[in-house]
Amino acid sequence: MDRREFIGLIGATALSVPLPGYAQTKRDIPLVGILHAMRSDDTGAKDRIEALRHGMQDEGFIEGTNYSLVVKSAEGDYSRMTPLGMELAALTPRVIVTIGYGISGGFAPIPKGSIREKFPTMPVVFTGVAADPIALGWAQSYNYPGGMTTGNVMNAVGGEESIAEKRVELFKQCVPGFKRLGMISPAGDGRSKAILAVKEKAALQKLAARLDFEFVPYDLDTIDDLDGAIEAGLRDDVSGFYISQETVMAVNMSRIVSLVNASGKPSIGPTPYWGRAGLLLSYATDPLDGLRHAGIYAAKILKGTKPGDLPIEQATKFVLVINLKTAKTLRIVVPPNVLALADEVIE
Repeated sequence: MDRREFIGLIGATALSVPLPGYAQTKRDIPLVGILHAMRSDDTGAKDRIEALRHGMQDEGFIEGTNYSLVVKSAEGDYSRMTPLGMELAALTPRVIVTIGYGISGGFAPIPKGSIREKFPTMPVVFTGVAADPIALGWAQSYNYPGGMTTGNVMNAVGGEESIAEKRVELFKQCVPGFKRLGMISPAGDGRSKAILAVKEKAALQKLAARLDFEFVPYDLDTIDDLDGAIEAGLRDDVSGFYISQETVMAVNMSRIVSLVNASGKPSIGPTPYWGRAGLLLSYATDPLDGLRHAGIYAAKILKGTKPGDLPIEQATKFVLVINLKTAKTLRIVVPPNVLALADEVIE
């Protein structure tokens, strides 16, 4: 049931061809492109695109009247993002909104063969991103991004440790005898891959010493390593699993939730849809609010504002989802004080 008004997660809908419910593009009005990796049948897919539409409507832009929308989805295959981005950019949209993904380049050395190299002047608005866009070289600063890229991030600057602390504190209150936390995430070197996962691990390692629990990371070279990671966690007798916010995890949400729940161990999800999908709880900034803000920025760009003049926004709205169905299955009694904090309770 809903405890307070809320909206949910990062984007997914539509294939590379228009689907029912999506307006056909018109040549006489601006084209807005959306690029994401999620499967088009993902729960809440229509809500995600609708959130962006609402943001554009807030600025007076109505789809089919003031702009046309085209959506490219990698359908869970992250390796398709760059080719799809190339296809999308070749349609010459006035602006591209990327969800959980950034078009390489900006103020870092622009990689050869990247979307940004081929389309250096394409305006881009990103959302659903938890990594630091300045460290990645997408912009020169939060207040004045410069260049052709702007958007919003899911975590405040330096906020990974604070949001991880909140998740773990809530989790500890729900899980009796909490002593060992296993994290499931992609393997990464912190430079070219799984950059967010590296920061998540560093934050949890610090918290482990301060909050008196053992932290055990389980790295996945591919998603097919998931079964082995869960088995290792069971051998190590972890109290529960912490799921990384890396995009590859989100596009495999159903598989991960099914396997983790089958293990009998409670788990923490990084965004609202993880709690709704069946994990014990999730706590995060509200990604759909980020999509609405991305729509506002896309509309401003259509009005003539330069992307580099729009400050990169940091999320301020947080959502706690508690899944009582899962709690009952795991024979966990969620304390009343934790339930009172929930924005949404799944019963």
